[in-house]
Amino acid sequence: MDWITGIQRSLDYTEAHLTEEIDYEAVAKQAYSSAFHFQRMFSMLCGFSLGDYIRMRRLTLAAEDLMRTGDKVIDIALKYGYDTPESFSRAFLRFHGITPTEARRGGTIKSFFRLSVKLILSGGSTMDYRIEKKDAFRIICKKKQITKPQGDTATEDISAFWNECGKDGTIEGICKYARFDNLGGVLGVCFSGEMADSGFPYGIGAEYNGTPLRGEALEIVEIPAYTYAVFQCKGKMPDAFKKTYQQICTEFFPQSNYEYGSGAELEVYPSADVSNPDYTCEIWIAVNEKK
Repeated sequence: MDWITGIQRSLDYTEAHLTEEIDYEAVAKQAYSSAFHFQRMFSMLCGFSLGDYIRMRRLTLAAEDLMRTGDKVIDIALKYGYDTPESFSRAFLRFHGITPTEARRGGTIKSFFRLSVKLILSGGSTMDYRIEKKDAFRIICKKKQITKPQGDTATEDISAFWNECGKDGTIEGICKYARFDNLGGVLGVCFSGEMADSGFPYGIGAEYNGTPLRGEALEIVEIPAYTYAVFQCKGKMPDAFKKTYQQICTEFFPQSNYEYGSGAELEVYPSADVSNPDYTCEIWIAVNEKK
């Protein structure tokens, strides 16, 4: 029940601070999680991002204030985080379909109700995974900054990055410096421990074989020693990845003796045949045992 309680605590914290600047780290701490993992899990569970939830709840409350109080539009806009009446009016119109003035005059508005956690019976399915301790190792990769998870935005950005690196020869160049005898494939690396306000770095690479670089625009990065939960992912990408990750968030972590660690996440792709419906790859997530 700790996980369920933590999610509810995060929602309660968010609701209590809707008229303030919300610290996503503080929200995530209520669920014993990092900001990155909480936002990713939230998007997987709800189908919309934490940022979208906050925006829709604020616009719902702002409409209620317009209808039941005589407060100025500018004061209500500032109360819910908008710097100008213009930016508030644009957001209000997109969400409600009417302007703040029309809402004040009795127009029809939308309500986005607050979330709450309910315990339901689910599961009964199987999930292949193993726990593996891995010593520190080096990878060679190309990095790109990915925006914060917003629904499927991060997935789309990462897919586009893979396509770009495949077409411009980056992956072929990485393979010149790679060894595949340990992990067994090309890597997608999510450096979630480096999460910033703007997003997180994502790398495409492979375990490094030690050959000196010859001018390529690539980085050599050391991945510290971690304990990983390793999951098999079967099916056409990226749909299979999203389905497996949703299971990890909603089934494995709530019911297992492990929680997210602070390390990187690895995706191990044994071939480029990602459109094959029988494709199999692995997801490695750094974990800690729950205390």
